[in-house]
Amino acid sequence: QYLNPKLTEISSTHTWAAPPPQLSVKNCFIRGSVVRYVQLPADEVDTQLLQDAARKEALQQKQ
Repeated sequence: QYLNPKLTEISSTHTWAAPPPQLSVKNCFIRGSVVRYVQLPADEVDTQLLQDAARKEALQQKQ
């Protein structure tokens, strides 16, 4: 699900002496092969949906 994440409303929390040109970008895609770790806030993840999907996949593998 998170192989090629799309980022929207990007902002930097770092204080730059001279901001790089990439900071003017507000939306972007990140190629999944360069993603090492994605941390999502717990309240942003629908855990019920994930659990249901895992159950369906487990049932399909048993059959």
